Amino acid sequence: MKKLMVLVAVSGALAACGPVKSTANILDAEVQIQAARTAGADKLAPFEWTAANLYLDKAREEVGYSDYQAGVDFAVKASRYANEAREKAMATAGGTDSSGRPQTP
Repeated sequence: MKKLMVLVAVSGALAACGPVKSTANILDAEVQIQAARTAGADKLAPFEWTAANLYLDKAREEVGYSDYQAGVDFAVKASRYANEAREKAMATAGGTDSSGRPQTP
């Protein structure tokens, strides 16, 4: 009986990790998207900007269906695209290409 109680306690603790991890990743993606917005990515890196926002929406949808791992995966993709959008926007606004070299007209 004692083993059963321990098994139930461990199972309950592990089940709570999904919502916490997915929420943390979604919040991270939101921060990355806000940083990209500040850098002007909505105008200077529209592909990456749109991908980041769509992946974030999909992450929220999957978490709403209690598919936490899929939510984490989509939130990580959203963060990655938001970071790429921010970097591209900053490079474009600064007059450099993606490798950091000055652009030639």
